[in-house]
Amino acid sequence: MSRSDLERLSKEELIELVLKLHRPEQTSRTSSKPPASDRKQRREKARPGGAKPGHEGHKRALTPDPDQVMEHRPTSCTACGEPLPTDLPAEVISVHERIDLPLVRPAVEQHRRLCVTCPACRTRVVAPRPAGADATPFGPRLHAVATYLKTFQALSYERLQATLSDLFGLRLSQGGLMNLLRRAQGCFAEGRDAALARLRQARVVASDETGVRIEGTNSFHWVFRCQDAVVHHAAPSRAASVVGEVMAGHRPEVWLSDRYSAQQGHGERQQTCLAHLARDVAYAVEAGDDLIALRLQWWLDKAFGLARGLTELATSTLARKRRELEQDLDDILKAPATCDLAQALQARMGRARDQLLTFVAFPGTVDVTNNACERDLRPAVIQRKVTNGYRAMWAAQGEADVRTVVATAALRTKATSFATLLATITA
Repeated sequence: MSRSDLERLSKEELIELVLKLHRPEQTSRTSSKPPASDRKQRREKARPGGAKPGHEGHKRALTPDPDQVMEHRPTSCTACGEPLPTDLPAEVISVHERIDLPLVRPAVEQHRRLCVTCPACRTRVVAPRPAGADATPFGPRLHAVATYLKTFQALSYERLQATLSDLFGLRLSQGGLMNLLRRAQGCFAEGRDAALARLRQARVVASDETGVRIEGTNSFHWVFRCQDAVVHHAAPSRAASVVGEVMAGHRPEVWLSDRYSAQQGHGERQQTCLAHLARDVAYAVEAGDDLIALRLQWWLDKAFGLARGLTELATSTLARKRRELEQDLDDILKAPATCDLAQALQARMGRARDQLLTFVAFPGTVDVTNNACERDLRPAVIQRKVTNGYRAMWAAQGEADVRTVVATAALRTKATSFATLLATITA
């Protein structure tokens, strides 16, 4: 804004402009910005590290089944020097453990095809080619280790190449690694299709997306979650057509998401994530001076409280509490607001008016926030920051299939990510 533009402003407009300029910056607590973008506290204001006063200490638990046990018995008396017989009764005073990793080297199994001449007819007979000899020299565990390090530890091709060489003495070219990962990712197509089938039958579906670079262009990593499946999907677009492609015409009873327009209209009813609204309201309370924002914060606190005890209340009680919340919200939305932040909140919540309390009609089935999808996306966000995206679309789609199978398995079992990877690739 130029000086002439400022001179044309009225006194009230100038005051409003100055107040806006002095508003605090938005943080992860008051917006959808990631926590990593927050400014770190100054050292003199930061809380001291280490254990807090009164904290009960913890120590490493002893291994229940050690590989080797060595007993150390005194051989002579420290008082008189008399030798101590080895058959004297003894008691354990303390136990100390030494834990180390063994040297790991690739186990190379070399198959040699032999040819012999038949003594009867003089025919040269060649041994059949061993199973898998035409495909790759690398076994399933190596495929699983490489996929785990690339997908869940966010290693780039260069760092993955160095890790395999430094730790295991295994030297692979980056092209060889790409081929290895592509073969491994192909093993997850069946599990992805099974998860998609369950998603397309679900009554409640939650969804979210985040940006990612694929083949040097801006693309998106989507996640869809239901009770029985978690589906990751890489796409070049953030449009609603991606949802149509994944859901294949299925319309669940409830769709849970943020207020982004492409996430709207895919279910019979919509539940808007209240956590997103709560962050916007927190910023309006911190930066504004209108009681409307504070009233909205109190209203959201009551909505969250109702969500926590939803399954313990009778149907009539739920109906009464919902009517009370709806009436309170109507009063807040009709109240005159003097701050632009409060006015924006009123407009935002007014547009989502019928999507805020859908969860009340589905006790224990519909979440009040979309935090589960955000947690599912967090590893992909970390991978994006570390590696700057994907060189090819097949890599992004293959990694989405891997995450789909592992995340879906985690809903039913406590197996580790690597255990699921190894079981899928071995199968």
